[in-house]
Amino acid sequence: MNAIARAIDALNEGFGRLIAPLLAVITLIVIYDIAMRFFIGRPSDWAFDVTKMLFGAHFMLMAAYGLRHHAHVEVDVLKRLLSRRKRAAVELLGYLIFFVPFIWMLGTLGWDFFMRSFSRGETTYGMVAIPVYPVKAVIVVTAALILLQAIAIVIRAVQELIQEEAA
Repeated sequence: MNAIARAIDALNEGFGRLIAPLLAVITLIVIYDIAMRFFIGRPSDWAFDVTKMLFGAHFMLMAAYGLRHHAHVEVDVLKRLLSRRKRAAVELLGYLIFFVPFIWMLGTLGWDFFMRSFSRGETTYGMVAIPVYPVKAVIVVTAALILLQAIAIVIRAVQELIQEEAA
């Protein structure tokens, strides 16, 4: 089971490192748009829509990486007072009762959201019609990556409970 958790960690680590440089691309597009506005007096027709979609995709796709590195907000005022075994039990229950069902719902509703957009050929409303459905597909990918990372966390919590029980 530990090999599964390590494989999930490696997947999300690699994916996070692959997606992180997207922020540099977004920055370059913004700089280009500012330069167009400054030198020509008119921004590009596409830059705002593209940066908005890329930033949304970047934010979503980095979520599992953030969860892997515990970069999320966690209220651990009471949890830190507990023993390792009780902390693992609270984490296990929290993920199984709240987190996993929420992510499952995000994935299933996100799939419907994506399919509706894809079937209609949804595009942006600006001067340049940019397809929107690829960005909406990111919701489904994000839900899958976060669900996998939650599985890795649950595996570690179960292992912690087993180790504490054996000791």
